[in-house]
Amino acid sequence: MKYVLAGSSGFLGKSLARDLLADGHQVVRLVRRAPSQPSEVRWDPAKGQLDPAALDGADVLINVAGANIGRPWTPTYKKTIRESRVSTTSTLAAAAAQMERPPVFLTQSGTGGYGRDCGDQILTEETPLGEGFLSDVVRLWEGAADPAREAGCRVATLRTGFVLDSAAPSFQLLSLPFRLGVGGRLGSGKQFFPVVSLTDWLRAVRHAAENDQVSGPVNVVLPNPVRNSQFTKDLAAALHRPAFIPIPAIALTTALGEFAWELIGSKRALPTTLQSTGFTFTHPTSPEALASALTR
Repeated sequence: MKYVLAGSSGFLGKSLARDLLADGHQVVRLVRRAPSQPSEVRWDPAKGQLDPAALDGADVLINVAGANIGRPWTPTYKKTIRESRVSTTSTLAAAAAQMERPPVFLTQSGTGGYGRDCGDQILTEETPLGEGFLSDVVRLWEGAADPAREAGCRVATLRTGFVLDSAAPSFQLLSLPFRLGVGGRLGSGKQFFPVVSLTDWLRAVRHAAENDQVSGPVNVVLPNPVRNSQFTKDLAAALHRPAFIPIPAIALTTALGEFAWELIGSKRALPTTLQSTGFTFTHPTSPEALASALTR
């Protein structure tokens, strides 16, 4: 199959391109600089510029572009987070709408869309989006794919939790205190903490691309939700480190501002769409996902 990939310079994009190429697929990377090889196509999502003719013959368009959310959200950086997701998705969707043969259209999204703290509520793809900055971003992000939907593309939005892999920036941030011997639960530890192994994220992307039954929101998270207290115990055990120094919620909100709610807010998300369309997880539990992350 021919895949067109936006966001190929980031961790997930690089991992996905490598995985697809290893399986014999063709990957066209969208880049914002002058192309350096035939497999690259230049675009300018900030200006909405992408020539649909350059995507000719593509079976799947995938957008995993977006500014890193793992830093304090100043008003200026909030704008960067929002625009980096919405402009890339809308530009790609507009190009998809002009293609002679409608491709499958996939875009990354996030479980943060369900709200800052959802307690023990079970979150499926049917659960309405919540309130707050990330919820608003997810509404705009997923809505930016509307031109592709209206043109007849099958569209899936991948609401992903923290992807676990030793090279993932988010996992490096989470695991650093444990590697230093000062790890522990975040806040109360009672919050459900949505995570997934990189292996299963890659497989979920392929499943969404290839399975005609998959459309709309798709939760990409462990099928066995884990609370942060248990996750931190599992992480400490995997690293052979202690986990006895909890980090108070107030310390996280003081240091990280609103982003802290991605760590201390509860999101008990379930991968209902994936499982109902025949997807099985290679790493369905926290210990298995962590073992995979540390051995890749």
